[in-house]
Amino acid sequence: MVLLKEVSVGGFVFYTNLNSAKAADLKANPQAAFCQHWMPLERQIRVQGRVEAVSDGEADAYFNSRDRMSRIGAWASHQSSVMPDAWALEKNVAKETARFAVEPLVRPPHWSGFRIVPSVIEFWIAKPFRLHDRVRFQRTAENGWQAERLFP
Repeated sequence: MVLLKEVSVGGFVFYTNLNSAKAADLKANPQAAFCQHWMPLERQIRVQGRVEAVSDGEADAYFNSRDRMSRIGAWASHQSSVMPDAWALEKNVAKETARFAVEPLVRPPHWSGFRIVPSVIEFWIAKPFRLHDRVRFQRTAENGWQAERLFP
């Protein structure tokens, strides 16, 4: 699971610990897809495409926009690794809170973001009797988009 933080012409951006399992998977195979479903609205979007790292400037700017404890948490959590005991994260947070009481709270080198540059975007709208509306847009070689209506 990721928390989508930015949608722009360039793509869909999320941030994570670069030592996490998802970051390792994306480094090994820089392709991804995600699906966002809004059940109350009966709408969905599915995006797939290549993945690229965000720039250090983008990562720094987003990191610095986060609340202080979230930034400390990025230093304290060894995401996806085994915790030695139930208190390990709290101990790390206390240690990093004390450290950053005197040091500048900068972005950790193991924390950054990824951008999914879409090659396919599909929209789904629920309709009565399962006559749903599905439209898929595929990026063309000329950097345009081709629309196709799909059976539900």
